[in-house]
Amino acid sequence: MAYDVIVIGSGPGGYVAAIRASQLGFKTAIVERENLGGICLNWGCIPTKALLKSAQVLEYIQHAKAYGINAGESSADFDAVIKRSRGVADKMSKGVQFLMKKNKIDVLLGTGKLKAKGQVEVTDKDGKAVVHDAKYIVLATGARARELPNLKIDGKKVIGYREAMVLPKQPKSMIVVGSGAIGVEFAYFYATLGTKVTIVEFMPRIVPVEDEDISKELEKIYKKKGIEIMTNASVEAVEANGDGVKAKVKTATGEISLEADVVLSAVGIQANIENLGLEALGIKTDKGRVLVDKYYQTNVPGVFAIGDMVPGQALAHVASKEGIVCIEAIGYNEKKYAHKPEPIDYMNIPGCTYCAPEIASVGYTEKAAKEAGYEVKVGKFPFSASGKATAAGANEGFIKVIFDAKYGEWLGTHMIGANVTEIIAQTVTARKLETTYQEVLDSIHPHPTMSESVKDAIEVAYGEAIHL
Repeated sequence: MAYDVIVIGSGPGGYVAAIRASQLGFKTAIVERENLGGICLNWGCIPTKALLKSAQVLEYIQHAKAYGINAGESSADFDAVIKRSRGVADKMSKGVQFLMKKNKIDVLLGTGKLKAKGQVEVTDKDGKAVVHDAKYIVLATGARARELPNLKIDGKKVIGYREAMVLPKQPKSMIVVGSGAIGVEFAYFYATLGTKVTIVEFMPRIVPVEDEDISKELEKIYKKKGIEIMTNASVEAVEANGDGVKAKVKTATGEISLEADVVLSAVGIQANIENLGLEALGIKTDKGRVLVDKYYQTNVPGVFAIGDMVPGQALAHVASKEGIVCIEAIGYNEKKYAHKPEPIDYMNIPGCTYCAPEIASVGYTEKAAKEAGYEVKVGKFPFSASGKATAAGANEGFIKVIFDAKYGEWLGTHMIGANVTEIIAQTVTARKLETTYQEVLDSIHPHPTMSESVKDAIEVAYGEAIHL
């Protein structure tokens, strides 16, 4: 078959790119070797949120008396929790199938590979290969769990995020290596269900990409939940120990031994760029990522790449926007789109972590802003002073805002608390519009809400605090 656009990979970057291509009038096909929706819908963003919701519901029941409710004894049915999560994933994958059909996109099931310039070879599960022609090819093959040399994932004793979502039984104890989003989310899930969890983090603090105040707050809350945290530490070796594992952990004060039923490796991701035919076409890569321009074209004209396989934040919403920008740039060149799309501003990408309490952030941390030469005004408003948060029994955490003292530019926002991932978009939009602090304060926020705490934090920054 001959197509205008072939997309290899159907994750949140790939399927969005395919839909936008179809909308612009391109004859489009998408290649997928496993399940439509990619890792995000099937093994990442969506099913993990289902697991976390089950843990949150259990917490609600366990603390029902605090709300004046007598709920009696409660416990988690681990098999049922896992089953619900898989059901949610399956439903979302079927939703992508519907979108492909609705947009008249051909789905080519199999493993895609660049055969030559303008050609994609798709090999099905039976080994049959078919070559398809395309004027434009978009690579969107995503990433997988990264393996450390001394922490090989065997799927049983040392597991990755995929195995962590479908374990046959709940472990009594777990060592989580790495405290990024994946690590702290699974730590919360398993600890809430009753697993003894120990987090081992190589950096000096957990969630190390976040503002330092966020790290301190989450560590305090997690320790209160009974999660053990070891920072400035690394797992040097893991060996089977009967039904469990024994891990040698190097710390600042020496080497210690930890025992657990299972070790979860959550040390980041690795782009899927192997066996794609990149070398045959001479497509340039660096540090395991495909190099692209601001419209995601590689050094080979007509071949584009988006999502986790290119430099930038490895986030689903980033991949989706990259897919749209990529296709609209192609559309502009083909006179199917009115103007060149605006390149993405990677300094204004929201990051969200769905542990409990949630974490959401965008822009500069306080430290990064100062290092960039800004004189800053910082405001911090605790949810303990929020009427809505207190009424909801969710007064852990705070909102922290950072402004440029000279011009009032909104440099960054960092939040930790219940449902803060639903609030962060306000800062993203305001920063996009180059809003100043005064314009935000002049915008009336609804009361009582947790979102009004953003306004309260800004008031603190400028010495105008009303509720603190």
